[in-house]
Formats: sequence, C-alpha cells, structure tokens
Amino acid sequence: MFKKSEPEDGRTEPMIHSSEQSMLSTTTRSRTAATIGPSIQISGDVTGNEDVRIEGRVEGTVNLSDNVLTIGKEGQINATVDARVIFVEGKVEGDLKGDEQVVVQASGNVRGNIVSPRVTLEDGCKFKGSIDMDVEPSVARTSGSSSRNEKIADIKSAAGGGSDLSTGAGLGKAPGQQ
Repeated sequence: MFKKSEPEDGRTEPMIHSSEQSMLSTTTRSRTAATIGPSIQISGDVTGNEDVRIEGRVEGTVNLSDNVLTIGKEGQINATVDARVIFVEGKVEGDLKGDEQVVVQASGNVRGNIVSPRVTLEDGCKFKGSIDMDVEPSVARTSGSSSRNEKIADIKSAAGGGSDLSTGAGLGKAPGQQ
C-alpha cells in the first residue's frame, strides 16, 4: 500500500546530520591548508596568504586576514588572532577577530574576546570572554570612521537640517525653531 520513494536509479540519499556536516566541512577545509604540526612550537608572528591548520603551539600573533585558520584539537594558541574565518577545535588564550565568522567547535576552549559578524559556539565548547557581533562589513571599516559622520551630514542636508556635526546644530529642534 505505502511504498518508500527512491530515485529512479535505485540509490538512496544519505541523511547528513549537523555534526556530520561539521566533520564534512572540516575535511574540506583542511584539504589545501598548510599545517603546523603538533611537535612544532612558534614564538612570534604567523602571517601568510594561504589557509592554515595549527596542531602545535603558537605564542604571539596570527594574521591571516584573507584566509581560513583552523586550530586543531591538539593546537594550543596564546595569541591575538585575525583571520577571515576561524575554526577552533583546540585551546585558544587571546582575542579572536574573524572578518566573516568564528566557530568554536564542541572540543574548543577559548579564553578571550571574539569580534566577528557571525559567531557559532557549539554545544559542549568552553568559552570565557565577550562576543561582539556588531561589526561593520570590511568595506565600511577600511573607509575610516569619518564615513559615518559624512553619512549623517548627507542625511541631515537631504532632510533640510544643518550639516554642522561638531555642534549638533539642527538636531533635536522642532520645526521653526533656531
């Protein structure tokens, strides 16, 4: 009476759970990443233009602002970290700045502040610090803080208000008041 629907070729599609997707994306990420092995210890700055997986120890700063950084399960970081995307499977003591995303996986342990527009803390991870997700896109950040004042001036002039930002002229006044 009831029949399980299958594709015409007879194959069934595997069901992928979120934990399996995480594992799947881990293998995809590490495919082309340079690896700092578990027996390697680095004191100083780590910079580069490729994805990196750290399984060893790093103290200092890690700057991979256009790339993906994965701190493996054996990885121990005592550094300020800046990368496009950061995956934490190991231990980090220091601030993390992800231009796109920071993911602290179930095995991850972070003691520091996270700044990123997207942050994921998986069930079972350890985290002590603050999270700031109210960050502007990179394009707005590179244009400097004056762009906000210029936008306010443009809005005020379009609305017929004054554009003197230093004194706040034109702000909070009822129509017809000076």
